[in-house]
Amino acid sequence: MNKVLIAKRNKTTYNFKKKVNHSKYLILMGLPAVAFYFIFNYIPMYGILIAFKDYYPKLGIMGSPWNHFANFKTIFNNPEFYQVLGNTVLIGFLKIIISFVSAILVALLLNEIRMRVFKKSVQIIVTFPHFLSWVVIGGFVANLFSRTGAINNLINALGHERIEFMSDGKFFLALIFSSDVWKEAGWSSIIYLATMAGISPELYEAADIDGATRLQKIGHITLPAIRSTAVLLLILSVGGILSAGFDQIINLYNPLVYNVSDILDTYIYRQTFRSGMPAGQGTAIGLFKSVVSFILVIVVDRIAKLCGERGII
Repeated sequence: MNKVLIAKRNKTTYNFKKKVNHSKYLILMGLPAVAFYFIFNYIPMYGILIAFKDYYPKLGIMGSPWNHFANFKTIFNNPEFYQVLGNTVLIGFLKIIISFVSAILVALLLNEIRMRVFKKSVQIIVTFPHFLSWVVIGGFVANLFSRTGAINNLINALGHERIEFMSDGKFFLALIFSSDVWKEAGWSSIIYLATMAGISPELYEAADIDGATRLQKIGHITLPAIRSTAVLLLILSVGGILSAGFDQIINLYNPLVYNVSDILDTYIYRQTFRSGMPAGQGTAIGLFKSVVSFILVIVVDRIAKLCGERGII
């Protein structure tokens, strides 16, 4: 019996070494990414202890006294926190839906272009904004939509009253969603285009023989082919629903629209660096956000599996 176990163990070890040797270059290519996430994502998790302490920098994390759940009680008893949480959920949810739909639409439109050179040119144009920082885009939006911006100057020249795009809540939210689509829709469509490239041309040829229109081919061939990819990306995006885009909002918003655009990340930033909120409370909000996001990903993944999709876990 021992000889059999030893033989199985040796065989398992041999197979493992063989697989590692076969994939050694792929493993080497993946090591920098593993090191990056370990250093910047896993090691800092030690800092979540601050959420349960009265943190003093001179004492350090371990030297600061424990206060158990006092930081959580403070933030949950603050009415302003619930307003910010509501803004975060609303903006994050609408961003996911709008970005999800817009990326698929851009991919479908690009996939329908038959001229190769024109298709590549359009793809470069719609993808380029992704590489601009929100600082640059914030400047563009301010110059275009401020009270003295180009859009308002045009409206005024046409004989109409200027519109407060940057200080009216409903217009400002529209700017947030539209600028996010302009910046990210082209980039997000790349994954869908890659999936569409793998669809067998024979399916489209058969549909042409049957007299199917372009919309029918999209509905019966293209969309079913990218459904699994779309569900996977949707599950992953749900994890960021409570992030809602710190970089974008911090570069666009102003005190006049705090009531509709202040999200958890910008709230932590403002309260910590401008109002002196204790680090423990900011960490508690961050930990709350992470836990809720994790639960949402698990729940949506389970729902996807119940609907017959593969999921991620």
